[in-house]
Amino acid sequence: MSTPPPATPNDPTPPAAATPPAPAAPAAPSYAAPAAAPAPGKGLTIAGIVFAFLFPLLGLILSIVALVQSRSAGQKNKGAVAGIIISIVWPILVGIIIAVITFTSLMAACAGMAPGTYPLEGGGTLTCG
Repeated sequence: MSTPPPATPNDPTPPAAATPPAPAAPAAPSYAAPAAAPAPGKGLTIAGIVFAFLFPLLGLILSIVALVQSRSAGQKNKGAVAGIIISIVWPILVGIIIAVITFTSLMAACAGMAPGTYPLEGGGTLTCG
């Protein structure tokens, strides 16, 4: 290590002071852990539930595909099971409601009539009594 030459009286530069150590390199930025991959079949599950109410057969197919995808990835998918159940139960429930409404309206039509058979305007007959 060499020492700097002594400063002369006519030298306008001050003597070299000890330089501070160079700052340490900044720490590497910390990144958050990568987000977990979305569950396979999640989009199909949502579509299956929505279509279970609108078009039950399509909802049933989408929900089954979503369930198969989830199970092949080793995950459970309660939404897909719900879509399958809704796709099966909803049409049955709607059919029962329509049958009850039809039966009730036919019984109301016969309420004010005497027993007998009556022709309907659109074709067919209504039998009361």
